Amino acid sequence: MFSLWELILQQFVNGLILGSFYALVALGYSMVYGIIKLLNFAHGDIYMTGAFVCLSVFGVLGGMIPGWPGIIVSILGAMLVSGVLGYLVQRFAYRPLLGAPRLSLLITAIGVSLVIYNSVMVITNSQPMFFTSGLDNAAGIHLGNILVTYIQIILLIISAIMMLGLNFFIGRTMVGKAMRAIALDKDTSQLMGINVKKIIGLTFVIGSMLAAVAGGMACVYYGNVQYNMGYTIGIKAFTAAVIGGIGSIPGAMLGGLLLGLLEAMGTQFLGSQWKDVFAFGLLILMLILRPNGLMGKSEIERM
Repeated sequence: MFSLWELILQQFVNGLILGSFYALVALGYSMVYGIIKLLNFAHGDIYMTGAFVCLSVFGVLGGMIPGWPGIIVSILGAMLVSGVLGYLVQRFAYRPLLGAPRLSLLITAIGVSLVIYNSVMVITNSQPMFFTSGLDNAAGIHLGNILVTYIQIILLIISAIMMLGLNFFIGRTMVGKAMRAIALDKDTSQLMGINVKKIIGLTFVIGSMLAAVAGGMACVYYGNVQYNMGYTIGIKAFTAAVIGGIGSIPGAMLGGLLLGLLEAMGTQFLGSQWKDVFAFGLLILMLILRPNGLMGKSEIERM
């Protein structure tokens, strides 16, 4: 029998896992918005593509490289494919419209999302696919009645490495500084010798790779993937980005983790049917009380 505090702690762990998925996908939204002010609604479908690639690669390698080594190699393969997909989407769908009205870019993003979504639906014949990792889902650390599995611990470590690595990259490297410069003033950055098109392309690649990491982690954690999985997490990750302050890297991380924790707690105490009410209710409340998000400002350095 779980006590109240044990229930809260168990859901806290579950919420961190869910929130890390949201945060990794939300980072892609924030990075792209910070650079070109585009809400890339195809980003959730890139997450879904990454999940399918991870599953497929592991299906080939699982017999030769079982367990976590095979999973890591599969996630790396998903990152490669998703990074290339993100670059191609940027190059052929978005770059020609960078000077067009923002609504044109938004409509194009919706169109790209539908193309990827329906392509995967046809390829998979609308059927879910199952990921058999061979890992022991019951192995972990027991804290009284609470079980924190080794899978959860490793996934949290991977998420933390990705988020801290991105934060270091944006804040400390020359390419990261170029990204922040473009976010502040694209035209001036170009006059100062920054290759704006190259940096924008790299931004899409990095954001897509992070989404692929989340997709690979979802394979391991949930054990199945399906063609429509990108829609829900895309909307939730966008919500997380807005809550944290869209365009803010730390804000996307904070918003994703906060949303995951609230959903987990709400599911435990009010039922799973209320989890979307929590997500979008929080979004509406945030837009009313603090339109720029938790870490947003009226004039924010977007990266």
